[in-house]
Amino acid sequence: MLAALTACGLDVQLPDLFLLTRTGQGSKLTLLVNDSGTIRCNGGKTKQLSSSLLITARDLADNLSGDATRHLDLPSGSSATYDFTIRLQQGTIRFSDRDTARHPYLAQAELFALQAAQQACGLSG
Repeated sequence: MLAALTACGLDVQLPDLFLLTRTGQGSKLTLLVNDSGTIRCNGGKTKQLSSSLLITARDLADNLSGDATRHLDLPSGSSATYDFTIRLQQGTIRFSDRDTARHPYLAQAELFALQAAQQACGLSG
């Protein structure tokens, strides 16, 4: 259906799923993930996500929507290595890598950041 719409001259734009920012030790990482299966790494050119990373990104957006609506903000502790901010349409979530043990979806977001940085962006992680 999408190909038919594109062939008719309609440029269908899918929404961004989320913007994930990781700060802390090492360099800052920003990942802008679009529902079309693309990602922008650190403001660079758009790259293609693998099917498995796109499915994970869509699951993350769904699973984190409730926390985003509540504007989950977990203060970073002094022992945190990384701090994360995830902006979704519903709101913004802030947490550190120390919070992922108690929040499985935050752990999934941390893992997604690492995998996307390495696999889609070609970064060291």
